[in-house]
Amino acid sequence: MDRIDIAEKMSKIHEHWMPHLVGELNGQQVKLAKFKGEFIWHSHADEDELFLVVDGSFRMEFRDRSVEVGPGQILIVPRGVEHRPVADSEAHVLLFEPASTVNTGEVRNERTVETLPRL
Repeated sequence: MDRIDIAEKMSKIHEHWMPHLVGELNGQQVKLAKFKGEFIWHSHADEDELFLVVDGSFRMEFRDRSVEVGPGQILIVPRGVEHRPVADSEAHVLLFEPASTVNTGEVRNERTVETLPRL
């Protein structure tokens, strides 16, 4: 039951779009990631996702609109909704989602992370 220092953990992440596990509770995972550039279009058939911006900002693109998310703001993407995060400059993001969630959803490619590194 140690506290988690988000800034300290973020300082250990050196790759963009590589989520790292920092905690688990009730079948959910708390992940940290750095976003920069464009991710891929994807969806999660069975999982909702929560994005909390710790530092910087990013834009969540949907097929019909985009939503800007800044420091201290949360965006929840419902299951089944196709989306693509885009960060024009580096953003530090906390994700809260079911343990079954794969970062690329139903898409499998070079950006898919099946086993998350733990910080």
